[in-house]
Formats: sequence, structure tokens, C-alpha cells
Amino acid sequence: MALHDARRCGRFAPSPTGPLHFGSLVAALASACDARARGARWLVRIEDVDAPRSVPGATEAILRTLSRYGFAWDAPVERQRDRTSLYAAALERLVDGGHAYPCACTRRELERAPRGPGGEPVYPGTCRDGVPATLAARRQRAWRVRVGGAEVSFVDRLQGPQRQRLGDEVGDFVVKRADGLFAYQLAVVVDDAAQRVTDVVRGADLLASTPRQIHLAHLLGYAVPTYMHVPVAVDRDGRKLSKQTLAPALPDDPLPALLAAWRFLDQPEPRPAPRDVAAFWRHATGTWSPARLPPSPMLPAPAIALPQAAGAPRAAGV
Repeated sequence: MALHDARRCGRFAPSPTGPLHFGSLVAALASACDARARGARWLVRIEDVDAPRSVPGATEAILRTLSRYGFAWDAPVERQRDRTSLYAAALERLVDGGHAYPCACTRRELERAPRGPGGEPVYPGTCRDGVPATLAARRQRAWRVRVGGAEVSFVDRLQGPQRQRLGDEVGDFVVKRADGLFAYQLAVVVDDAAQRVTDVVRGADLLASTPRQIHLAHLLGYAVPTYMHVPVAVDRDGRKLSKQTLAPALPDDPLPALLAAWRFLDQPEPRPAPRDVAAFWRHATGTWSPARLPPSPMLPAPAIALPQAAGAPRAAGV
């Protein structure tokens, strides 16, 4: 294991939309092991900025599950719902710098816009130079960040060199929604900067949004973390494991699921097999190898992670 380096920091940031599942475990395990192997601090942050999607009791259940699975974090857990003043201050800086503007377009209208390579509608710039008179009667406004001709390049530690021309692929993007809630893209950048996160390890489903976050970090004068996007577990139909795809909650017995996640990440098999969670973590933090990670953005989930056939007993949830 690397010597302790307080200058480095990783994090796991789940959204409290339901119990943790195997896909969550993969991301948490990769993030925690990478931080520990590098001697870094490791944090847990609850990303509940999208309040309508948060499920009552989910935060407490997530933290209980993480503890039962042997995860240990190095500072009190932060919640985005308590940090909105930081997001407001960041938006004010963007507005004052001429980087953000109000937008009266509706989501339905934008669905008709041309789509970029990733399938997202590319904002056509309708309100970039001011809200048109035809839309002025609408009371609600989102706030968008100008991207201009920005081209963002970075090297992902697993997926390799990445490049995105923001204007062509996403357009000016939302940092505060019309319903008054701050967007994930702004909140995550502000939080990582405030918590001095230096190493972001997360699922490859978030790879395409990383250039937006780097663009915001540059505009706000923040240091840009390193990024490593690990494979996302998908079900039999190739869909990311999630609440929507009926991914089962993690079982009460942690060891089989931890070992399955470890194998999913193609890490060195423990010999002899660990008999408890503490033994698993001693092996995991001592043998973690990013060089062994499969570079694929998606991989089939093991059977333990999938919904069981009708009538079969399901694993206990959190």
C-alpha cells in the first residue's frame, strides 16, 4: 500500500434514489481501493441535489450498507441539500463573468433539436443573446453556461485520451434548472473543489459528462481532478443496472457480493479465499491494480447482481 498522502483525495457519491445495488458496489469498491492504494483520503458524499428523486430513508440505508460492507470514510458525510449556498455563489460568479445566461426554452422544445454523437439534444442557442420576445412571457428560467468553441481534452486513467467539442456535442448546458434546482453538473464540480477531491473514480456512464465538468472547473478557477471511469455493470439486455432496470438491493451478507465486484473488476484473486470482510479488505487494499481493470465501458453483471426468476427467493435488501 502507498504511504499516506493527505494531498490526495477520492470519493464515492451515490444518489439516494433507492438502495445500493451491484453497480453501486463496483463504483464504491474501485474508488475506495484506488484511494487507499495511493494513500489518499476517501470521502462519501450524498448527491441529493435532485430532491424530487430522493427516496425517504435511502441515505441512512446507503450508509448502513457501506458500513456493513467494510467501507470507512475519512470525514463526516456531506449532503448536497446542505450546500446550495455554495452552488448559488458559483452561479453568481459565472453570471458576473458573462459565462451564464437565463433560458426560457422548455425540455419539449429542445427534444426537437439535432442530437450530438452521444444522443443528447444539442442546445441551438435560442436564448444565448437574450430571451426572444416570443418566449418572454414565460416566468420560469433555467440558467445555461456558454461553451463557445471550447474543446475539452483529457486522459482518462482507464479509458484513455478523450476529446469533446462542447458546442457540437452538447451545446450550452444547464447549471440551474427552471424549477430552481441546481443541476448535477454544477453541484459536482463545486463539491469536488470544496472537498479538495483530486481523484475521481466512477462508472463509465458518466464519461461523456466529464468535459462539461472540466469546462466549469476552468471557468470557476478550480483545479481539475484526475478521472478514471470503470466499467458499468449491465443486465442481460445490455441495460445499466439501476432501480429502473430492477437491479436487486445488495444482500445482507457482504462477502459474496464484494468478491463478485472484485472479480468483475478483474483484480487478483485472493488465495486463500477470505473468510470475512476484514480479510477481504486487507487483500483488496494490498493488491489493487488499475492496470488490470478491463477498459470496456460496459460489462455483463454476474448472476448475483441480476433480478432472480419469478418465484425464486430474492436477496435481502438494505
